[in-house]
Amino acid sequence: PGSAERAPRGAVAPAWAWRRRGGPAAVGAGTEAEGPGSARELPPPPPSPPPPATPEALELPQPEPSEASARQLLLDEWGPLGESLLLPATVTWKLLLLRRPLYRNLLRSPNPEGINIYQPAPARGPTRQPLEALGNFQGWRIGMEQLQQNLSWTVKQQCVNLLAEGLWEELLDDEQPDITVMDWYEDSRLDQCVYELHVWLLASDCRTVIAQHHVAPRSSGRGSPGHWIQVSHVFRQYGPGVRFVHFLHKTKNRTEPGGIRRTRVTDSSVSVQLRE
Repeated sequence: PGSAERAPRGAVAPAWAWRRRGGPAAVGAGTEAEGPGSARELPPPPPSPPPPATPEALELPQPEPSEASARQLLLDEWGPLGESLLLPATVTWKLLLLRRPLYRNLLRSPNPEGINIYQPAPARGPTRQPLEALGNFQGWRIGMEQLQQNLSWTVKQQCVNLLAEGLWEELLDDEQPDITVMDWYEDSRLDQCVYELHVWLLASDCRTVIAQHHVAPRSSGRGSPGHWIQVSHVFRQYGPGVRFVHFLHKTKNRTEPGGIRRTRVTDSSVSVQLRE
């Protein structure tokens, strides 16, 4: 190491060797080739190595949209119904674009167990694990109600603050957009009624009830056990003053020797839509 190897007998020293020895490197200059014959030209230099790969461009933060572009983006999503919206001074289109309070699910962890409604409920036997250990139930308040014999209810509930989600008082009081609740539960056949839904639209004190909806469907016994059943309701023209949506559903359990066999529920939602 540190010195160039001597070229084989009769070979022409490459250009890099000449440079390292301090000799000429230009084509047509004197050479150090041994043996008979006149001096030869150096061979053409090897092609330059390709440049190093350019690192991927860093994702630069997108420039903040203008008020006009934010409005246009939202109107493209909401359709012509949004064109007549008048925003109060405290609400901007850029803020609405950030929060997107309309046409999205306002519940947290709407599918805690990661269950796909497009397939039958996955087979699952009784378990002694608490419900919280079976998925991500962040945002839900969970309780139990003991019934007669070996049956019980699992009670899960959330209270949605509509103003905190980005809606505003003038919209809720004057326009009164539709408020849609939806849920899917498993036809577990653990009892004749395995599911209940209770929803209240509440005033700013979070106690005064402005509108409410309650349903406790009973199994028809048709179809294969484990298929999904949808329940939904749309609140319309409910009156001014709504600030909270209290969403509560119950699912039936049966205690067996191996633990608790549960009725699953998934894809719960509360959303707000502009009224047609």
